[in-house]
Amino acid sequence: MSEHPTGLDDPEYAAFAWARYRRLLAWMTLVSAICAVIAIFGLQYFYGPLSWVAILAAIGGIGGSVLMASALMGLVFLSSGTGHDEAVDRHDD
Repeated sequence: MSEHPTGLDDPEYAAFAWARYRRLLAWMTLVSAICAVIAIFGLQYFYGPLSWVAILAAIGGIGGSVLMASALMGLVFLSSGTGHDEAVDRHDD
């Protein structure tokens, strides 16, 4: 007798969880773009006009850092919230 899969092993729940994760990343992409724009305007206010290389560096550094942090934190919550972390201790005999 096989038990019903739980967490990310259940295809329906996995589809729901991954859709929620992608929705979170879509919102965080918008937030990281807003943070990069605010940072660029702040840098231009304090340091004067920036070259296009400095603007691209700010977009990559600030926007990329915010987006990477949200992606990794989202994966932590996805793994913990779906019970996938506890499934590691399950042994198949």
